[in-house]
Amino acid sequence: MDEGTLGTGLQMGTGMTGDETLPDPLPMDWTALSNMAASVADDPELMAVRDHLSALDPQGDQFARILRETIDQLLDGENTGRYDWNDLHKTEKTHAGTLVEINLQREFQFEDGQDLDYRIAGYEVDCKYSQKPYGWMIPPEALDEICLVVWADDYASRWSAGLFRANREKLTTSGTKTKKGNRDGKFQLTKQLHRSVYWLWENAPLKENLLLHISPETRQQILHAGAHSLRQSGAARVRELFRRVQQRPITRTVVRTLAQQKDYMKRVRYNGGARTSLRDEGIVILGDYSVHQNIARQLQIPIPQEGEFVSARLASRRQEHGNKPTIRIGGVDWVIADEHDHAETAPRLPEPRRASAD
Repeated sequence: MDEGTLGTGLQMGTGMTGDETLPDPLPMDWTALSNMAASVADDPELMAVRDHLSALDPQGDQFARILRETIDQLLDGENTGRYDWNDLHKTEKTHAGTLVEINLQREFQFEDGQDLDYRIAGYEVDCKYSQKPYGWMIPPEALDEICLVVWADDYASRWSAGLFRANREKLTTSGTKTKKGNRDGKFQLTKQLHRSVYWLWENAPLKENLLLHISPETRQQILHAGAHSLRQSGAARVRELFRRVQQRPITRTVVRTLAQQKDYMKRVRYNGGARTSLRDEGIVILGDYSVHQNIARQLQIPIPQEGEFVSARLASRRQEHGNKPTIRIGGVDWVIADEHDHAETAPRLPEPRRASAD
């Protein structure tokens, strides 16, 4: 598989912070949907592949996770500090398609195809990836075959995966020439026949790349923290992250990108990490184990899921806090602090019952 990306899907690298909402979907074209359903029904091989994939991943959760992990794998934040797709080299973007193909096969244990990428439900399937919808390039060997087509856009935090039969009448030649004048021999789906794609999951949410979606001001404050201390710059960036981005899920990938060290969790833990240094400011960092999830649940803030953290500033409960959600830790009732609450030392969070790297 090739074809990494031919550009940014929805071109949202122009100041979008993640707070904006996507536009309402276009009005449903029921005639087109009816025609598409009839086309799929007339293709029992495609239907068999569809049913197999739907049974493997009914909600698309595994597909979404693999796409998130593949993008993060390319960015390689731990070693490069990168978080933005546009910072990748051209060859890395081109390699994205190969990684998506490999990682999907590893996740779902697809058989190798004889002529194409996979064999699914007994049929040859070619896998194509692009960062923009309908940007797939179909090679000659995939003509008349089933294609699993995937796109994901880190700026829009959206992804889709679908199937279509690469009939020649649905495709147009790319027209791309090399300096020697040879055509690349690949094809694209014609605009008029975009509706021929049978979407397994369409415009589904992709886990947010937090550093890409926070405000530019906040991002700069985080990235520049500790700039004058080479030995402690990673620790300073992680502290600033949890200080500036509160009540919002933060993945380990973000921490790894800012810490830029193998033992990145050292920058979060007690005993010298952010949990220790931010206590005097009243800030706690909740992890993904049950005792911390219960604290988040009772305080009615986002609950950290597997591989996530959520930070929050606490204040000891007073009469003026009214009916604010409360959690009792260390014999004291705590609430989420607001701008009127002075900083006070936060409680040390209960230790998880299970052993954890956190």
